[in-house]
Amino acid sequence: MEKLFQKSYILGAILGISTSILFISSSLRHELFNSSGDLAFFDQGIYLISQGETPISSIIGFHALADHAAWILYPLALLYKIYSSVYWLFAVQSFALALGGLPTYLLAIQAGLKKSQALVMVGVYLLYPVVYNSNLCDFHPDVIAVPALLTAVLVARSRKTAWFIFSIVLVLGCKAVLSLTVVAMGIWLLWFEQRRFYGAIAIFSGTAWFIIANNFIIPVFGTEAALLNRHLYRYSYLGNSFAEMVQIFLSHPGVIINNIFSAINLEYLFFLFAPVLWGLRAESILPLIGAIPCIGLNILANHISQKNLVLHYSLPALPFLILAVIATLANGKAWIKQNRTIILWSLMGFLVLGKFGFFTSRYLKNLDNWQATKDAIALVKTPDSVFTTDIITPHLTHRKLISFKYNSQDLYKFHYILLNLRHPGWAASATDYQNLVNQLQIQSKFKLQYQRDDVYLFVRAN
Repeated sequence: MEKLFQKSYILGAILGISTSILFISSSLRHELFNSSGDLAFFDQGIYLISQGETPISSIIGFHALADHAAWILYPLALLYKIYSSVYWLFAVQSFALALGGLPTYLLAIQAGLKKSQALVMVGVYLLYPVVYNSNLCDFHPDVIAVPALLTAVLVARSRKTAWFIFSIVLVLGCKAVLSLTVVAMGIWLLWFEQRRFYGAIAIFSGTAWFIIANNFIIPVFGTEAALLNRHLYRYSYLGNSFAEMVQIFLSHPGVIINNIFSAINLEYLFFLFAPVLWGLRAESILPLIGAIPCIGLNILANHISQKNLVLHYSLPALPFLILAVIATLANGKAWIKQNRTIILWSLMGFLVLGKFGFFTSRYLKNLDNWQATKDAIALVKTPDSVFTTDIITPHLTHRKLISFKYNSQDLYKFHYILLNLRHPGWAASATDYQNLVNQLQIQSKFKLQYQRDDVYLFVRAN
């Protein structure tokens, strides 16, 4: 009993420390003005839901449900009813990513591993680079799906139907495309895990949600043109619409093949598998069936953002990589069996592929006028409309109208105009903003309220 308590204490400490590290890292990145449009979109949408408003984002121009049919944003809005703060999203994301260590531990024990090996698998999971990296990638509901997918497999093997259904529903609520992952997991459970009932539930629910989300929810709340601008540009070589993509896919398979077998895809696959390569053997890779949709979409894309471990796009593959490694260890067939060596391998993978180093380089680029920017933000005291730069936007999204998309003709509809000429971001150049400042200074419609270190705050005159 004493040893059991000790192992539980160690596991709890690991998960607690991991949550804290992840939360501090994402919060610090945000405070250093390195957040971007995705965080602004989710923060504004959830805030509007919490206020009983329609969550039509001024960041992307359409309803929050039109993005990924992520209904999980609605229960998340309950946290904003307690207190409206973007730090809830960092807390949820950090907790969800760290929490994946718990079902990882239980799956390892369930597979017959020793408790010490199970703790090592928790370390393998937490040190996998995409866990830390995706935590620094603004906020995405996908993170909630990671512990939910691991839990779904755990409870399917334990034949706990209610928990399995809950886990599947939670995954589907995070992102419409995760329905493909649920279907793939269902195929694996049905044919290879001998959990036919649970596999059937996953296949049916994943297929049904894919149809409902893509044929009803997303079209009702958005438009195909908006989706093309938001997502499908990543597959632009396949065409400019869903129908055209299917046609090219069927009639010109050579285009697909040439894109798949490219150097960048080989590099992506190498880095994806390298952190757990020691634990992958042919006889234990069947769990990777569940990772096929995620990996397939990434290698089909012709946009570099989906072909690395810096962003969150590989997260849905992680649970199945962990399951494959657990299976290999359980069979005693791992290339490396010593616990210390496994942790050392994982640590080396984290040190090479984790982007913690950005805190000593890229994330410090805004420090030279950080205080001036913070002071200007503090002067935006009302929920009136704001035009600002893309890096300031996530700090002021609790309002109906905020934008960083530069259009000189639309600026007069904003109450506040907040600019940082020294760090203009990607939406416009420093020259554009300098011209705008010159224009605003010579007219009576706006009053200069604050100026320091190339930071300007204008307020529309009454």
